[in-house]
Amino acid sequence: MIETTWEDNSWMMDNVLGLLKIRIKRGINLAIRDSISSDPYVIVNMGEQLQKLKTSVVKNNCNPEWNEELTLSIKDVHTPIHLQVFDKDTFSIDDKIGDAEIDLKPYANAVQMKLDDTLPDGCVIKRVQANRTNCLAEESSCIWKDGKVIQEMTLRLRNVESGELVVDIQWVDIPGSRGLLGGQS
Repeated sequence: MIETTWEDNSWMMDNVLGLLKIRIKRGINLAIRDSISSDPYVIVNMGEQLQKLKTSVVKNNCNPEWNEELTLSIKDVHTPIHLQVFDKDTFSIDDKIGDAEIDLKPYANAVQMKLDDTLPDGCVIKRVQANRTNCLAEESSCIWKDGKVIQEMTLRLRNVESGELVVDIQWVDIPGSRGLLGGQS
């Protein structure tokens, strides 16, 4: 078997800015889609990049704990990340529980700041306010943790009677890619 590295595939990285780790932590008060509960899972995708990632299914729980990390390759920080929550059904089509979007622009701006590695863990770099144009349920913070910028957020699900997702995101540079500092703002 021949092992390849990112550098070997640098021609594929021309349009990729980097990777984004998305940690789907938990759901809060998700809508009931079965008789007394739901069997929720989350699908994450972005634009037309044909990337579709999925968490595991948590049985009979409207307050599921996933704590799963999914990774997307990012070509454009202006394209939002779509999250859809579904209820897994055995004998019929899965029921939609709700959806949300993550706007990457505020986070990308925080990552692009020239930050000092001596910042203490937990230092808030940027605050993002919840408003009518985003899915934030409350103020979100971009914090410095272990030498990385992480945005923690609670997203209010749309197109549903109730439910929130707690997620965080973290940028990963790829050798040979344009990166955020040399890419788009």
